[in-house]
Order: sequence, then structure tokens, then C-alpha cells
Amino acid sequence: MSAVSRILVGVVGPGGGARATDLAAAYELGRLIARAGWVLVTGGRAAGVMEAASRGAHEAGGLTVGILPGEDAAGASAFVHLPVVTGIGQARNNVNVLTARALVACGMGAGTASEVALAIKAGKPVVLLNAGAEAEAFFRSIGGPLVSVADSPPAAVENIGRQLGSAP
Repeated sequence: MSAVSRILVGVVGPGGGARATDLAAAYELGRLIARAGWVLVTGGRAAGVMEAASRGAHEAGGLTVGILPGEDAAGASAFVHLPVVTGIGQARNNVNVLTARALVACGMGAGTASEVALAIKAGKPVVLLNAGAEAEAFFRSIGGPLVSVADSPPAAVENIGRQLGSAP
């Protein structure tokens, strides 16, 4: 008997200091990922894009995984169903990327940029949403066809579905 494999999709973006537009988009991404039957992977904390995406997926009945930086689950979002405690600090960004089959970057910050770069290095598809023209140009220049840009959460999810051969 073989296990049913579910698609894990990461949503990354700013924690503290996330813009209202990023939070709204992340919430909608979480909802759409859950409705597609995919599993949401985030950095797991109760902050910014991580919290908003996890809340959206949770409220839509989806499964959420949070890859946490600390040595315990303190600070985890209440909307994370499966907290993964790593004890490796920001190095957990690589765990986020390697766990997900594809990544949506919602907004941009230093941590988000590191995750996008790690995804490109790992050969994972990345969709940029609300990243800004400079970030889009930079990541497209180093990521080539792995990097695409979406203008809305539905477009981002549709793009991921196309790239993974799993329409939402």
C-alpha cells in the first residue's frame, strides 16, 4: 500500500513590518492553497505573512505546517497544525524551502530574499507577489524560468498549479 502524497506549497514574506497589502494577499493565498487540497508551509511564527497565510489556510479547512526557528514552539501561530521545531534559527529558511515543492513570496524583506534565493538554488519554482520591481528584476536575472511574477493570489496559485502539474 502506498501513502498518498500531498503537495506542500510554501508562502514566505515579511514577519514584523509586513504591509497590509501583503497580509491580505497572504491570507488569500492560504485560503486558496487549502482549497486546492495542498498543504501550506510557512515559517510558523505568529507574525506577518506567516500568521496571515496560516490563518487563511486554517479557516478554509486546510493543513498548515510551520517550520520554527527556536528550540520550542513558543511564538508559533495558533493556526499552525504541525509545528516543526528546528532550533537552528534563520537557517530554518532552507528547511522551509526544501520542504515545499514550490514557493510564493508575498512581499519582500531580507529573510524572504534569502528564501527566494535558496529556492532558486534548489531548483524550486518561485512566484513573486508584491515583491517590487527591483526584486522581480533581480530574481528573474538569477532564477530564469524558475521565477515568475503574479499580480494576485489567484494568479499565483494558478501559476503554481501549472508548474507542478496540479491544477487547483
